Amino acid sequence: MITPIATRLTRGQDLKLELQKLVTKHKVAAGSIASCVGCVSQINIRLANANYTKLIQAPFEIVSVMATLTPNHQHVHISVADQNGDVIGGHLLEGTIIATTAELILHRYDTLTFSREHDDSTGYTELTISENPQ
Repeated sequence: MITPIATRLTRGQDLKLELQKLVTKHKVAAGSIASCVGCVSQINIRLANANYTKLIQAPFEIVSVMATLTPNHQHVHISVADQNGDVIGGHLLEGTIIATTAELILHRYDTLTFSREHDDSTGYTELTISENPQ
């Protein structure tokens, strides 16, 4: 069963922190982001294969937010567009601040549990999926 969880974030809220709060509040053991529409005044992301973060203060429209959500880790990618339509994206970090609003919808998968375990072949903690007993 899929349970939708919807909220509207407002000016000054941190997208990553609010997402973490929703996962905890709604006891999301396995989830994803179905939709996120809005704008941010600042983004904080880590780019692919980078050991540093990129913090940019400017108005951006949220183009896409995708995630796998576990109780202990929210693996979130974000893409945003600037006033010229140029797009930048990466791993969402704390410090991505809502400018006016963000309409956020999560899906909780009640029959699954997501977790993360180290994978020697990649060197990262990777998603593991298990089915809950019915």
